[in-house]
Amino acid sequence: MFARSTTITGSPAEVDACIAYVRDDVMPMITHMDGCVGLSLMADRERGQCIATSSWRDAEALSGSFDDLATVRDRATEMMHGTRHVEEWEVACMHREHPTLEGACARSVWLRTNHTDMDKGIGIYRDVLLPMLEGLPGFCSASLFVDRATQRACATTSFDSMEAMAASREESWAIRERGVRDAGVDVLDAAEFELCIAHLRVPELV
Repeated sequence: MFARSTTITGSPAEVDACIAYVRDDVMPMITHMDGCVGLSLMADRERGQCIATSSWRDAEALSGSFDDLATVRDRATEMMHGTRHVEEWEVACMHREHPTLEGACARSVWLRTNHTDMDKGIGIYRDVLLPMLEGLPGFCSASLFVDRATQRACATTSFDSMEAMAASREESWAIRERGVRDAGVDVLDAAEFELCIAHLRVPELV
C-alpha cells in the first residue's frame, strides 16, 4: 500500500473552505479513481495548514494518479492563498482500534533515520511502540509511513477527542523518545491536528 500527502500552508481564514472543498468535491472524485483506497484530511486552524492524504493500492496506481490530481492540488493551494509540499510514502504499518468519530484529532511526528536501516525502525515501531500507543486513553489508530529513498518517516496517532490527545502528551513524548533512542532516528517536526476526514481505508498492516 502507498500514500500521497499534500501539505498546504496558507491563510487560517481559508481552512474551513479548504476542508469543505476536499470533503464535497475532492473525496467523491478521488475515491472513484482506479486504485484509490481512500482519503484523509487533517487541519491546524491556527497555523493555516491542511494535510490531505490519499491511499493507493500499489505504486503504479500512486504514480498514475499524480498528473490527474494536479488541478485539485492547484485549486486547494489557490483557495488557501498558500504554498504546498507533496510527499509520497510506503504504508509500513496501519492499526485501528476503532473508527474515528466527529471531534477526533491526530498527532503526527516526522522522522529521519540516521545510522540504522529502515526495516529495523519499522520493526521497533510495530513490535514495541505500537502496543504502548494502544494503551493511551482515547486511542483510535496509528500508522507509520516511510520513504526509503530519503530515509524519512511519518508516524501518526489518532485520538477520540482533543481532550484525549492533550491528556496523552506526556506519555506520548516518552514513547517517542524511546523510539528515537532504540531506532536511531531524528525527530524533524511534530504537530497536532483536527482529523476532519478519516476515510483512508488502508487495511490492517501490523
